[in-house]
Amino acid sequence: MSKAKEIRDKIKSIQNTKKITKAMEMVAASKMKKVQDSMGRSRPYSEKIKDVIKNVGEGVLEYKHPFVTARDEKNVGVIMVSTDKGLCGGLNVNLFKHFMKNILEFKTKNVGIKAVIIGKKAELFAKRVGLTVVGSVTNLGDNPQVSDLLGIIKIMSDLYLNKEVDSVYLLYNRFKNTMSQIPIYEKIIPIQTKVFSGAESKKRLWDYLYEPEPEKLFELLMKRYIESLVYQSVVENIACEQAARMVAMKSATDNAGELINAFKLMYNKARQASITQELSEIVAGAEAV
Repeated sequence: MSKAKEIRDKIKSIQNTKKITKAMEMVAASKMKKVQDSMGRSRPYSEKIKDVIKNVGEGVLEYKHPFVTARDEKNVGVIMVSTDKGLCGGLNVNLFKHFMKNILEFKTKNVGIKAVIIGKKAELFAKRVGLTVVGSVTNLGDNPQVSDLLGIIKIMSDLYLNKEVDSVYLLYNRFKNTMSQIPIYEKIIPIQTKVFSGAESKKRLWDYLYEPEPEKLFELLMKRYIESLVYQSVVENIACEQAARMVAMKSATDNAGELINAFKLMYNKARQASITQELSEIVAGAEAV
């Protein structure tokens, strides 16, 4: 019966694991609803400020803010958004794989990379690939505030304004639906605007009237622009994390159930073999008597 006992112990162990994964699945499902609501409330603001900045950038500006002035890329800054915890499938791995292609491209061009980190997983990744980390923030929880991100946003903004980096990229996961999360790697500084030429360019010879002065207005507007993009990337990534964890834990729970059924079958066969052996021994003993 020693083999049957070992199988019984394995079944008990897997059942305990199944309870944990099921509980984690339910917790992730409940959290996902809250973070989706938060993401949905902030997404329209983020998209609208992008449109505003784009429209302003396409005018003939009487004042050129540094954030709309393109420079040759000798050094770049990257704001990397990841999760603090694991057990969320391939969410972080897929994001980092997406970014590795660009790291190789930068290295072939001898472009330096400086990174600010949001999340422990990105911190570990940056150390592993040898990125220069100039700032980090972790343990934001499920309800981050813009004030929690102001420090790293200022670090990266100052690097660009001081010409220590020539462009800034944002790396994060965008929430599409429960089953699909999209790795996003986009340039946020300098702001990308459409270039017009020929007759079309003459039609675009216009600008806004600013009140107060363009310098003050642009300084405030650009700050809000960067803050909104980074904050939105964080809440999007949290929604992706909970969705990925829910799916991963559901898969783990289902796999545990299949293993339990397989071990139960093995246990029944081992028990049946043990009973058959005992009966054979009894019959053999009776015949001997």
